[in-house]
Amino acid sequence: MLDEARQRTHSLQSRMRENSIPLAIFTDESSIAYLAGFWGYLGIEFGRPTMLVVPADAPPVVITPLMETEMVSAMTWVDNIISWEDSGQRSWHRLLGTEIRQHLGDDPAAIWIEKPHVPALVRNYFDETFRNAALLDISPILGAMRMIKSPLEIEVMRQAGQIAGSMMAAAHQSLQAGAHEYESALAVIDAGTRAAAGFLTANGWERFVSPMIHNLQILQSGRDSSMVHRRASVKTYDRGDPVYFCFCNMAQFKQYKLGFDRMFHIGDISPAATAVQQAAIDAQQAAIAAIRPGVAAEDIAAAANEIYQQRGYETGYRTGRSIGVAYLEAPELKAGDKTILQPGMTFAVDGGISIDGELAGRIGDSIVVTETGCDYLTDYRREIMVTER
Repeated sequence: MLDEARQRTHSLQSRMRENSIPLAIFTDESSIAYLAGFWGYLGIEFGRPTMLVVPADAPPVVITPLMETEMVSAMTWVDNIISWEDSGQRSWHRLLGTEIRQHLGDDPAAIWIEKPHVPALVRNYFDETFRNAALLDISPILGAMRMIKSPLEIEVMRQAGQIAGSMMAAAHQSLQAGAHEYESALAVIDAGTRAAAGFLTANGWERFVSPMIHNLQILQSGRDSSMVHRRASVKTYDRGDPVYFCFCNMAQFKQYKLGFDRMFHIGDISPAATAVQQAAIDAQQAAIAAIRPGVAAEDIAAAANEIYQQRGYETGYRTGRSIGVAYLEAPELKAGDKTILQPGMTFAVDGGISIDGELAGRIGDSIVVTETGCDYLTDYRREIMVTER
């Protein structure tokens, strides 16, 4: 992983030289993981930024809190790790300013940052300290690199898919009338953690990779199934309840995130629920069948939307999103996105219908675009599923 991260950084520096960008500053955790190979478990939300400073013609520099330095040094390939302290002369403001002035001078005309992702704390620093500098966006250049996944990245995402499959099997097994939503969430966490642990060793870089599956489980049941992002609660399941599991904030491994969703019905299913769930499945399958190199992203969405229209449903959802080290990357499978698909792109592809206050139909998988079509990264039954309990 670290060798590939080093190569990505060198490739980025080459693109920076081609675009006359002397220096770029990265603050987003996913970008730092992609380029430097490490990530933290606290970060900017505690007011302690970690930054990756990448000059076009010199080795990169990591600026990180003193308390994080030991772990960062052990995880990254970057040699120059600068520690900052909460008080005194070694604040991150001073150290970052030194790096900027070293490469851009005392009064730079422009500073390249990740404009959509830079934390307010850091953005305020740029605004106050370098008032004359235009803040330009490096994100599209790095984003273009991240669109196409390497064979190693795809292998990690396949492992994430196997972990997610174990999670979904545990979710399915947990369902019965009288059980609680949170019990399903606990089963998902346990199964996913055990599956992830099977892909890891306690050696080298991997000793810093936690197998723990975490984040609040997105789960809706009964009439609440039309709510897209409700979390698991103490609610009990009743016979006939639809139950929706979304793993989009949980199905991840070594920082690579997938999308994965399934809908189940406990013991019985109504004709209306059957119709809406089948429409969601058929729309997703129409989208996946349309995926191949040379097709525009918006055409994949159009294939799904045609099914919805034929069945008399309307949806405001996008059909899919690019996935990788971030939950949302570019391009997206939606109207207006004319990006042409290429082999190595990875997407979460969804079928989704909500009828507010009543019911919903949902399904989601992650795929990788191949030379001739696409392959699934996630796998579980793609059909209407009614439990026996």
